[in-house]
Amino acid sequence: MTYRALYEYGRQRLAEAGVGEAALDARLLLEYVCHSDRNELILYADRERSSMEEQFYKLVIDKRASRIPLQHITGEQEFMGLPFQVNEHVLIPRQDTELLVEEAMRHLGDGMRILDLCTGSGCILLSLLKYSNECEGIGIDISAEALEKAQENAQRLDIDAVFLAGDLFEPLADFVSERTSDRLFDMIVSNPPYIETAVIDTLMPEVREHEPFGALDGGEDGLQFYRRIVAQAPAHLRRGAVLLFEIGCGQGEAVIQLMQEAGFAEVKVLQDYAGLDRVVYGIKSGSVETKH
Repeated sequence: MTYRALYEYGRQRLAEAGVGEAALDARLLLEYVCHSDRNELILYADRERSSMEEQFYKLVIDKRASRIPLQHITGEQEFMGLPFQVNEHVLIPRQDTELLVEEAMRHLGDGMRILDLCTGSGCILLSLLKYSNECEGIGIDISAEALEKAQENAQRLDIDAVFLAGDLFEPLADFVSERTSDRLFDMIVSNPPYIETAVIDTLMPEVREHEPFGALDGGEDGLQFYRRIVAQAPAHLRRGAVLLFEIGCGQGEAVIQLMQEAGFAEVKVLQDYAGLDRVVYGIKSGSVETKH
């Protein structure tokens, strides 16, 4: 079969299966199988492909038609211009989360110390470390399997980061090393689980059946992790440090209130490109503390 014939097969198969972006996914999977790019598919649409490529393409199309996420098939997702490995143990990095990283970078200075809670694939922390100078970072997740993938991403991107297994701030108490003897951070970032438990069953099958439940479930009202993090964060932040969250589109006012009640100042909500609340951040009250 030719490029064109394979693409049309994939597009039709995915459309019949109800995949939302059937044409795009058919093309991306064809590029993945043939190790090609979009220009090659256009310029050489009538070029015959090998029987092995045809069989492999039909196999991955069948997987996508069964609603396995595209990124779980290819094993990779781009985020902030960087390639991140993903699997069923980590939340697939999404474009919405890039807004959190972009805002964090506006507050990030050279040599700062960053804590990323619910780090998953490590995409937030590793992006911040990649695009800053001489910053230190610790990523924490309760899932040991997720941390294995985060460590792999750090190694592939040649970024130095520390990953700890545990429940939110808990592993910091036992973490001892010379470079982290000062336990205060200049920035805490988090994209915690924020979907209401009852809503998870209504999500697309790609999400509810293939992404880790623990990375989605934010409790009865979706705010469970925000309450816990906001309550404990001040003890781990320097005065003048920043706490940043990604939030669900209807959670802005609630998270703002939580942060203000905890004493954070200059609390603001940022909207994504669709005009939906997406990021909330605030500053730990008080003058900026001198680093030791």
